[in-house]
Amino acid sequence: MLLQILFCVLLLSIVVQFGYVLHFFARMFLLKPGKPIADDKKPVSIVICAKNEAQNLRRYLPLILAQRYSNESGKSLFEVIVVNDASDDDTEAVIRQLAQQHDNLRWIDIAPDAQRTMPGKKFALNKGIAQASYEYLLLTDADCAPSSALWLEKMVAPLHQGRQIVAGVGKFAQHDGWLNTFIRWETMHTFLQYSTYAMAGMPYMAVGRNLACTKTIFQQAQQAAVWKQLPSGDDDLLMRMMATKENTAIVCEPEAFTISEAKNNFDEWVAQKQRHVSTGKYYKRGVILTVGMYACLHAFTWLLFFVLLFTPYSLLATGAMAVRCAVYWLLWGAMADKMQEKKLTLAMPLVDIGWMLYNFAVSPYVLWKNKMQWK
Repeated sequence: MLLQILFCVLLLSIVVQFGYVLHFFARMFLLKPGKPIADDKKPVSIVICAKNEAQNLRRYLPLILAQRYSNESGKSLFEVIVVNDASDDDTEAVIRQLAQQHDNLRWIDIAPDAQRTMPGKKFALNKGIAQASYEYLLLTDADCAPSSALWLEKMVAPLHQGRQIVAGVGKFAQHDGWLNTFIRWETMHTFLQYSTYAMAGMPYMAVGRNLACTKTIFQQAQQAAVWKQLPSGDDDLLMRMMATKENTAIVCEPEAFTISEAKNNFDEWVAQKQRHVSTGKYYKRGVILTVGMYACLHAFTWLLFFVLLFTPYSLLATGAMAVRCAVYWLLWGAMADKMQEKKLTLAMPLVDIGWMLYNFAVSPYVLWKNKMQWK
């Protein structure tokens, strides 16, 4: 009797997961190339916060300054603002050298002993946005490379069409190794979640590595009391307080990606994920329940399957799990194709089980107290 109940629970869990596919994840097939900017291009401020990022700025900042975004006469219609947050390396020297070659590059220096009104990265970001000359903002990190010279234009196109927030794709570079594979898969899976949830009317997160918005809506978000409680998480908090289905756009075009180097050390990656997931406690209640249930169902389904493998229900459980895996692996494969991560397809069985272990490992940090420093 008990085994029969467990098998029925497994079937129910799989059916509910299919509900997530139909209601949320299937919307990924509606992600189409964005419309080009039809009217006159509006000027844009790109804001980057940097703390001891000399090497990354030397490598990636020229790619950002090389964006093709100009008016009919060929004049650049964007500025780049780098906020040097008390760096003690060659960050300022790198910016000064590039500023001699690009008159649209500006920087702001924050002294080590500056009195901070916000914790961590928030203070630097606040400084940069306050100094932004234009209403349209594009935010990224110092260690991010735009995937093309059209990154800027692709990301701000929805702003020209009346949207106020644009969530993009922040990929990680491909390297050998299991950790890199899992990080890239988890990044793809996270984008699948937050993009389709937004399309379903439940926007809840974005990545600060690739996020566009209006200056007005960002400054409105900064007025909330919770804004000052975290050193980072500005991307998720912006979505939490200001994003709606009507004012939010998702951009998933290869020319609009940013690409970063993933952590290659397991301990460093775990510390990074602990910081990231700790923002989850500030999501709206409905989002917490929906996203949390999905993660729990995923882990619970695999656990039940492993238990039933050693019972007379093993063949039935294997059949049910095979159907479930076929649906999810095909779906993830289609998403990986959209994000130009085709090599992830072969890793689907391993990352599927790996994500179960991941959820057990990081879920307690949703309730963890946030550190007040971002680096």
